[in-house]
Amino acid sequence: MNTAPPPLTGVPPVRRPDPYAGERWTFGFPGGLTAEVHTRGARLHGLWVPDRNGTPADVVLAPRDPAETATTARYFGSTVGRYANRIARGRFTLDGTPYQLTTQENGHCLHGGTDGFDTRLWEAESVHTPEWTGVLLRLRSPDGDQGFPGNLDVTVGCLVGRAGELAFSYTAVTDATTLVNLTNHAYFNLDGEGAGDILGHELTVHASHYTPVDGDLLPRGDHLPVSGTAFDLRRPLGIADALARPGAAGGYDHNFVLDPHGDGTPRPAAVLYAPATGRRMEVLTTEPGLQVYTAGQFDGSVLGKSGTPYRASAGIALETQHFPDSPNRPGDPSPVLRPGEEYRSRTVLRFSARD
Repeated sequence: MNTAPPPLTGVPPVRRPDPYAGERWTFGFPGGLTAEVHTRGARLHGLWVPDRNGTPADVVLAPRDPAETATTARYFGSTVGRYANRIARGRFTLDGTPYQLTTQENGHCLHGGTDGFDTRLWEAESVHTPEWTGVLLRLRSPDGDQGFPGNLDVTVGCLVGRAGELAFSYTAVTDATTLVNLTNHAYFNLDGEGAGDILGHELTVHASHYTPVDGDLLPRGDHLPVSGTAFDLRRPLGIADALARPGAAGGYDHNFVLDPHGDGTPRPAAVLYAPATGRRMEVLTTEPGLQVYTAGQFDGSVLGKSGTPYRASAGIALETQHFPDSPNRPGDPSPVLRPGEEYRSRTVLRFSARD
């Protein structure tokens, strides 16, 4: 298990060139969180979090060889877009004009297409204040990129707070009507990367409805109440117990419809807790949905940073988002961005430790 964080050698955050990762940025506060971000894919590569005894461990899954993020570990820790999650058959219509995106998984568009934001080399600059430190990452997605209309200028902030937060902020502007739905695709294991699986973790999701899916993981019908189903995670529940429920075979890879919150600030979405180490991660977001993926398809083909193969449920992804295939579902929150508007989204991961 990778326990020792890289040293904090100065302020602003430390930048190191890397032949594949682009640049590796390390930042944090002594005694608190330390993060490592790569500019290829605007990727969270590592996050060192103290346990109940104050001992830090890296809780983010990533491949030992960064080049694997182009193949078997493509989405690990990355910023995905222009549209996170799936668009059926890669097709949608905007203002009467049909569009066809690049497709991959079962003929659908996943996480922005065959050459999404996770493959790109982003520009980065450091940010530092007495309470926050990190990087701003910028990317221009040209008109027609993967089939999406409009030139899109995107900024992603990844900042560590002195009080134990990791904050992702997303902004984007366009010169033509388009779709935007951005998230970070990190996998977490609060016992530490390479420490085994997350089946002993406890999970809470503040959602009274979820999105049922078909065999291609596309929405099937209306959002349904979680009450009485395998998707009722409104109270803390061990993940092993949750996956043992009827209807959860194979694990979760589902969108949860977060309970409404009207003031535009990040609201509680989920809590992940590891009893073995005491680490607790609270997810707060301005987004309407949360994709919970328990990595049931991991098969050991990715060798982790600590040298441990990642097998089923080695980590969990909690992706804040608009809903899957919402461009084709008029009743869902709209992912449409028009010229003169600004896309804004914020997600905060708040870490603590229990005795």
